Amino acid sequence: MLPPPRASLGLLLLLLLSPATGTTRKPTPCQRCRDLVDKFLLGMAHTAKKNFGGGNTAWEEKTLSKYEFSEVRLLEILEGLCESSDFECNQMLEQHEEQLEDWWLRLKKAHPDLFEWFCVGTLKVCCTQGTYGPDCRACQGGAQRPCGGNGHCKGDGTREGDGSCQCHMGYRGPLCLDCVDGYFSLLKNETHSVCRACNESCKTCSGPTSRDCHECEVGWRRMEGACTECDATCVGCTGKGPAKCKECVTGYTKESGQCTDIDECALAEKACKRKSENCYNTPGSFVCVCPEGFEDTKDACVPAAGDAPEEPPTQPPPREDL
Repeated sequence: MLPPPRASLGLLLLLLLSPATGTTRKPTPCQRCRDLVDKFLLGMAHTAKKNFGGGNTAWEEKTLSKYEFSEVRLLEILEGLCESSDFECNQMLEQHEEQLEDWWLRLKKAHPDLFEWFCVGTLKVCCTQGTYGPDCRACQGGAQRPCGGNGHCKGDGTREGDGSCQCHMGYRGPLCLDCVDGYFSLLKNETHSVCRACNESCKTCSGPTSRDCHECEVGWRRMEGACTECDATCVGCTGKGPAKCKECVTGYTKESGQCTDIDECALAEKACKRKSENCYNTPGSFVCVCPEGFEDTKDACVPAAGDAPEEPPTQPPPREDL
């Protein structure tokens, strides 16, 4: 089969690298409402005691008390609420400006929490923390401590989600009260569970040390009551040292009963394939290097630019281990 023409390859690459249409997720109604409330509260902070500080304390306190709940201050907050380019914010403000004015002028003292009054109770697009879904039901584990405090309730604080628990690292189960493999239970009762990571030598464990392992991690073996790391040259072992390897890692071979480094530079088949390059053995591997005065190319080592052409050495320098 002939390769596709260059133009087709370019088009294919462009399609693969371009972001998929519709992948940008729009904010939920609850998030839009929360953002608007956050900006309103920020505007309140910016206008607090604005234009005061002249030294006449009695006059300032009297005037400030009028300004604090005034329509003038509300107008200043609303005017600075949304950037001109923020379509979502401006649209929501236009739709609900009268309700914000009503809260500011009449309801703020009775309902000081703007988010709860506006987003939860009035627009009904959010829920209080610890609840989820259209009816704001309590999350798994209860609204006060969802998911045992060890996970996130799906839909928490919104009118979405199913209330299921997405557990933090180390935890599992419907209420995130159980420990995953690699962790052990430090504390567990009806409402609280604390999991901690096992020692690195353990796959499963009952405590923090290598002696608490129920099962050793890959590359470790139980010896003298604890999980001990196999030699670095081993794939599985029956004891300490390279002579106790079940198998050898790549770059090593069994020789005289233990895993020994393979000298790739001494093999009959050349390890370095390019013309004129030198081979140097390393533990478990090797490196190929051009001689001094030569440059790397794809197929060979060539004399460096500006140097007088010379024949590469007929014999490589004595081999040495790195």
